[in-house]
Amino acid sequence: MNRTGHADMPLHGGRVPYWLASRMELLGGAIAEVIVEEYGREGFFTRLSDPRWFQSFGCVLGMDWHSSGITTSVMGALRRAFDRKQRHLGLRVCGGRGNASRRTPAELMQYAGENGLDGNSLARASRLSAKVDNTAVQDGFQLYLHSFVIDKTGMWAVVQQGMDNATGMARRYHWFSGKISSYTRMPHMAVAGIPKGPILNLTAIEADPTKKAILSLIRERPELIQHEARKILMPGHHDVRRSDVNLKRLGAVLSVAYEQHVPEFDDLLLTQGLGPRTLQSLVLVSEVIHGTPSRFDDPARYSMAHGGKDGHPFPVPTKVYDQTIAQMDRIINKSRIQQSDKSRALKSLHLMAKSLEKDIQPDPSKFDKFIQREKELSRQWGGRTAAGPAVKPDGQLSLFR
Repeated sequence: MNRTGHADMPLHGGRVPYWLASRMELLGGAIAEVIVEEYGREGFFTRLSDPRWFQSFGCVLGMDWHSSGITTSVMGALRRAFDRKQRHLGLRVCGGRGNASRRTPAELMQYAGENGLDGNSLARASRLSAKVDNTAVQDGFQLYLHSFVIDKTGMWAVVQQGMDNATGMARRYHWFSGKISSYTRMPHMAVAGIPKGPILNLTAIEADPTKKAILSLIRERPELIQHEARKILMPGHHDVRRSDVNLKRLGAVLSVAYEQHVPEFDDLLLTQGLGPRTLQSLVLVSEVIHGTPSRFDDPARYSMAHGGKDGHPFPVPTKVYDQTIAQMDRIINKSRIQQSDKSRALKSLHLMAKSLEKDIQPDPSKFDKFIQREKELSRQWGGRTAAGPAVKPDGQLSLFR
């Protein structure tokens, strides 16, 4: 087991409106179920433990693309979805934000009793992963969220987040039971963030003498295992800029959606009334499900599926979002009976977009026009932000002459 990386994000307050939270639960649960069906629960845990995938996942669900709120809202959505889908998924989210985090050991003991697991060991893993990130690595971030995701075999992942009020930043930490050999001897695959001066890292090998003198968290033989670093630092600006997005990959997504590359999917994937805008979202959802780790270096690109509740890159197109959820439900319902053509077609969307990337020659000047077009059509697609329904943007461009 190992800490698999972390993400730094601007610290934002506020709540997720119900109209978005309910959709995040439905789509987030559907994506998780397809991943488990295709790659097993370990495949889902591996993705959940990747800070870049997690950020991309939150973006495709319509949360603010760079915000600390992604962590709270995504884990809340998954907790509700997993409770509803327990029979199909066999996953549970324990803990949460604030006072809910303190209930994690008790919830783990209850879950362990229901499934024949060692509750004491799980509760210990919860406490120690929190203690390492809150105490052993003194980086200035104080934990306020601790979510422990577990399955019936005892495999688990931890997603937890701390805040630093002095800098206005939040840091999300990821742990996975399959990749950690010791809690206090280099348990972290990666630590990334804004330099703030010296950090007292009691998990570093060089700190062994100090650690022995002032810290005795656990007593077990440590082994040093290093993995490829997975880390991400989100910028402070709210708007999505062309520099935040891999334009070649975005161009391939739009090519699949709008340039008639997928006639063979008419019967397999698309349904009546499901047009290119929903296909644009489905291509990005497909990549979140089937993409490899290197695909998630630009999480902002996944906000091109369903926008963001703060209006960046554009308001959440609720009508498109609902069509995406409906299509995912059709795929899941058919795959529960047998491996369906719709499920294979969803995977093929990602593979087709990926294959087109080599031929895409992006024009950076068109990125702003693309965002403007999404804003122009937002009201037609049921666009909403946390402040209310989308309004006509100032200086509206005419892109269709």
